[in-house]
Amino acid sequence: QVQLVESGGGLVQAGGSLRLSCAASGSIFSANSRGWYRQAPGKQRELVAIITKIGITVYADSVKGRFTISGDNAKNTVYLQMNSLKPEDTAVYYCNVNMGAGFDYWGRGTQVTVSS
Repeated sequence: QVQLVESGGGLVQAGGSLRLSCAASGSIFSANSRGWYRQAPGKQRELVAIITKIGITVYADSVKGRFTISGDNAKNTVYLQMNSLKPEDTAVYYCNVNMGAGFDYWGRGTQVTVSS
């Protein structure tokens, strides 16, 4: 069982930056993928960015060039650096770790609010 705890969310003005962190309670080095998703009010949860076991990164078109996902295996932590934030980035951001074989873990989320 892996527990994920997100941190780093908050209120920021448009154009600002935040760095989200996702700390895992156990090793996630062998995870098939580690990623960030978000859910805005009244909308479905959507992929923001993932990083695979072999280091391939995938980003939603809406965040390409602004967000960067990275991981620190020694700290069992996944990061999401968010720059040039826009009001439409406002959402609850969730960390996800997919260990394969049906083991898929989610954090409880961290709120990001971008004011115009």
